Amino acid sequence: MIMLTKNKVDRSQLMAVLWEIQRKKRHIAHDDITKIAKEFDLSRMEVEGVLTFYHFFHRSDCGKYTIYLNNSIISKHNGMGSIQAAFEKEIGVPLGNLSFDKMFGLYETACIGLSDQEPACLINFQPFTNLTPEKVKTIISKLRNGEKPSDFCDKPKSNIQYTPAIDRTVFFKPYKDFSSLAFLKSNKPEDLIELIKKSKLAGRGGAFFPTGLKWQFARQNKADIKYLICNADEGEPGTFKDRVLLQEHPETLIEGMILAAYAVGASEGIVYLRGEYRYLKAAIEKVIASYKKYNFLGNNIAAKEPFNFDIHVHLGAGAYICGEETALIHSIEGKRGEPSTKVVFPVERGYKDKPTVVNNVETLCAVPHILEMGVDKWLSLGTEKTPGTKLLSVSGDCKNKGIYEIEWGMNFREFLKIIGAENPKMIQWSGPSGNALSEADFDRTISGEDLICGGSVMVFDETRDIPTILKHFSDFFVDESCGICVPCRTGNFLLNRKINKMISGVANRKDMIDIKEWSHIIKTTSRCGLGQMSSNSLNDAIEKFPKVFEKFMADESACKKSFSLEKATADYDRIINEITSDYE
Repeated sequence: MIMLTKNKVDRSQLMAVLWEIQRKKRHIAHDDITKIAKEFDLSRMEVEGVLTFYHFFHRSDCGKYTIYLNNSIISKHNGMGSIQAAFEKEIGVPLGNLSFDKMFGLYETACIGLSDQEPACLINFQPFTNLTPEKVKTIISKLRNGEKPSDFCDKPKSNIQYTPAIDRTVFFKPYKDFSSLAFLKSNKPEDLIELIKKSKLAGRGGAFFPTGLKWQFARQNKADIKYLICNADEGEPGTFKDRVLLQEHPETLIEGMILAAYAVGASEGIVYLRGEYRYLKAAIEKVIASYKKYNFLGNNIAAKEPFNFDIHVHLGAGAYICGEETALIHSIEGKRGEPSTKVVFPVERGYKDKPTVVNNVETLCAVPHILEMGVDKWLSLGTEKTPGTKLLSVSGDCKNKGIYEIEWGMNFREFLKIIGAENPKMIQWSGPSGNALSEADFDRTISGEDLICGGSVMVFDETRDIPTILKHFSDFFVDESCGICVPCRTGNFLLNRKINKMISGVANRKDMIDIKEWSHIIKTTSRCGLGQMSSNSLNDAIEKFPKVFEKFMADESACKKSFSLEKATADYDRIINEITSDYE
């Protein structure tokens, strides 16, 4: 628990204070904001600006039991409509409301990282998976009888699936704690950087920037203190690989952070954990405590003396944009999670204006394994450009949902067979911000040379309506845009309206031209990756599924063609003529 004092408090504690107040009072009231502003030496407006930016902070009572239903397209395809109806029936209010007895608040939220176990929800940030209307009734009954959500929630399954070459797995093989840290005793930071550069390990959050090069840049920047941040804000819809790593092998994350910190000269590490994964926080902190106990974290740690490095967990509060590294840094600093223009990069001036490295969970977890297995063995896997293995989160219309560790270079059609995608129509590759793939792509290769993927693989079969899927993706980007730049804020809203016209059957060629032109403007002028990538799937789908969109390519829509102004005004003209004839 964080206590406010009479002295000015470090602003980086602001979100933790907001979480603590909300946990106790179920909302953050007007007087709370006034007190917080005074303690942090901020204006009320600054505090409110932070508070209102994040989805999970409430200004009014959100109930003793706050229920968040996942509104992603995968969730809806798996029956979330009936689950919503069941919750509404049991607590007596529609979605978006507080029950009359203030016991239950029922809200929707974006993907919660459980796409392979939908329908799912969070209740006081405890996970409940594979829901049915009957299960909902039981859950509400138990809560009314005083049982705590944490006492009977579901532990999300890891659903780790193996491709035929299971002997070539890297991430999920047995791992001996502390084993990779022996490397530090006989190697300099520069040696570790060169090894990671040789391994060609690239960021696994979607940007794929060379990890060793990022570490080198940070190493070269001199400062009295440097920071290392693990980006565990896994917000891309359909992605849950980092959740599984945090559940199954958090020790490899901690060791990866220790190794990275040694390489760049960082003394403080932060795990930025998305709010939706709050139920994992205690387990991660338990592992951190274990490494402290054995003197592998703290002052003069056993791995290499003198080397000071410690780690703490910072909890996010529901903002997809905080997956972008500068927005994430702002969030940790207690600010709105808005991305900055990269005049300088975080490795130069990041958290608290000090050199900062931000790496994804999967990236950091790979480092201890590379040291353990040897870089040559790692390089023998995968392809020339992308050696090693990759974790993919698979959900949607397939038999075998879950986490797959594949070797880069795998044939895509073979992968579809393994996951049991029997009748795939569209594959959403690397999440809504990635690419829409059709049959024409199925013989391609999963690799950095061809089809590269950040982690999300959503399968949609012949029964699914593509414009409706695109509408859900567009709704997500409209909701999650931070709003700081006009192209993203306004452009995505306008594209959303074009998709509405498609669904209503009134779009025409001009709309399709507008989509292409506006998408280009949004992509090339947006401040960060959200706007730059938000229209990818829409334009891919239009190009790759021409039969779906050909009816909109005419000069006039079917609706306009069937509309006759003369017929529509015929009765009006007749009535006016009859009325005026009496006065002639």
